Amino acid sequence: MSVDLKTLDVAAVRKDFPLLSRILHGKPVVYLDSAVSGQMPVPVIDRMTRYQREEHTNVHRGVSTLSQEATDFYEAAREKVRRFIGAGSVKEIVWTRGTTESINLVAQTFGRTAVKAGDEILLSAMEHHANIVPWQMLAEEKGAVLKVIPMNDAGELLLDSLDELLTERTKIVGVVHVSNVLGTVNPVKEIIARAHAKGVPVLVDGAQAVPHLQVDVKDLDADFYAFSGHKLSGPTGIGVLYGKLAHLEAMPPWHGGGNMIRSVSWEKTTYMAAPGKFEAGTPPIAAAIGLGAAIDYLEALGLDRIAAHEHDLLVYATERLTGIPGLRILGTAKDKASVISFVVDGIHPHDMGSLLDGEGVVVRAGHHCAQPVMTRFKVPATTRASFAYFNTRDEVDVLVSAVEKAIELFQ
Repeated sequence: MSVDLKTLDVAAVRKDFPLLSRILHGKPVVYLDSAVSGQMPVPVIDRMTRYQREEHTNVHRGVSTLSQEATDFYEAAREKVRRFIGAGSVKEIVWTRGTTESINLVAQTFGRTAVKAGDEILLSAMEHHANIVPWQMLAEEKGAVLKVIPMNDAGELLLDSLDELLTERTKIVGVVHVSNVLGTVNPVKEIIARAHAKGVPVLVDGAQAVPHLQVDVKDLDADFYAFSGHKLSGPTGIGVLYGKLAHLEAMPPWHGGGNMIRSVSWEKTTYMAAPGKFEAGTPPIAAAIGLGAAIDYLEALGLDRIAAHEHDLLVYATERLTGIPGLRILGTAKDKASVISFVVDGIHPHDMGSLLDGEGVVVRAGHHCAQPVMTRFKVPATTRASFAYFNTRDEVDVLVSAVEKAIELFQ
């Protein structure tokens, strides 16, 4: 069923984002960097401010009315996350500081238990460093081997090799749902099914997926799914690890301290059940409440309408940028999210990023914490424009004009 783009009132939505009214270098800000960090709308900012001003206290530990209220708000946010990603229980939702910490948690608990010398860890060729480095560290510690699912020139994984790469030695597969560089939407459901057919669990890096796609972890059958609040119009410092309850119950705690224990004596400590045993210390209460408010905001706009609008921007921007001589887009997969990375002949991406900044256009320039992807495409870096539901076609036109101006300057 087609979605009427007019039902997403972008002009009204933009009023919820104060940064979009800023003037940068004498030009209106064009924020095309949501892949690194989404903007927070006013309702999210206001909800966090209300907690800080009127409700601030700790959770889980007090008998006071304020503590009980804060605990209710905090746990209500966990329930919103559970519903948002289709998890079966709030016991499967672990609060972390972000995707990076979520993956490290799995590597240092589940991974340390499962991986032995000579075992294999299988990753895709388009992973963010957050889904590479923790597994390299574990492999070095355990004497395990990292293997890689290759990709083609369009930025699509070559799944014909998957059955060969999955062996009796494979202990876990790590795969990104949406590439932060290429925008590729990977067929994670198929990858998970094929891995499970050989008894191999799968961790999905969903940091770039949850802002653009409707995610259902039960439908995907993911063993673990990780994402960050700040990609999802929420605050920094809060993230989520979804894990199947059977996995979480079997995994040992990672951090030790208050709030994750049942009892402590000099002889022995006993731990809470999941998810509590993974949440030592005072949690990011305001950030969790803010992430819950961000989910409320996005669901009120309509995830289908958001996806349709962002896809329209992706198609339009791809057409416009492709028409610029000397510009090459990295990542031309058939199934893409609203991310475009590009290089221009004779202009280093850092120079391009600086020139665009001078026109008020905020993009990202660099290797995007995905240096193996840069190596695969034989470039040192790219300029990346990433679009969100508050962006417009007019802003795409500003981007294109700024790129053309930069090319003229260098020529």
